[in-house]
Amino acid sequence: MSPSSLIHRLTPFLAARIRHNHRLLTSSYFSSSSSSASALPDPSSPSPSHDNDAVYLTDNCVRRMKELQASEEDPKLLRLGVETGGCSGFQYVFDLDDKINPEDRVFEREGVKLVIDDISYDFVKGATVDYTQELIRSAFQVVLAGVFIALSFAFDATFPR
Repeated sequence: MSPSSLIHRLTPFLAARIRHNHRLLTSSYFSSSSSSASALPDPSSPSPSHDNDAVYLTDNCVRRMKELQASEEDPKLLRLGVETGGCSGFQYVFDLDDKINPEDRVFEREGVKLVIDDISYDFVKGATVDYTQELIRSAFQVVLAGVFIALSFAFDATFPR
């Protein structure tokens, strides 16, 4: 089987997956308008004041970021990005960053800043960023409508060093 015939056979499948993901992400359940930042409403029961275009930070997320910032001379920003990969074709990636780019959207709560580039923002608007600690790992995660949808960035127990 030649590589070009394989590509021709996979193209309809991949196109269908992309259309399916796009429909899910742009459905009326997930969309609204405005882009301001974040106090945390209960994501499982959106209130009238819940802005579906904002990205929210939980108390645990804010607390962990403040712990990480305390050990740094320059406060770090939490950067959230969406990349190709994972089960649904997309995966969430968290990183600590020290700069805000012109195309970034910034969401802030209690002095902690979450930075998301414009392309990634379309996939996470209305979501909540949480930080969880379990016996075997600790990680930031993206939660949408009260449902855990992606484990993204785990910290070593001794982080930062």
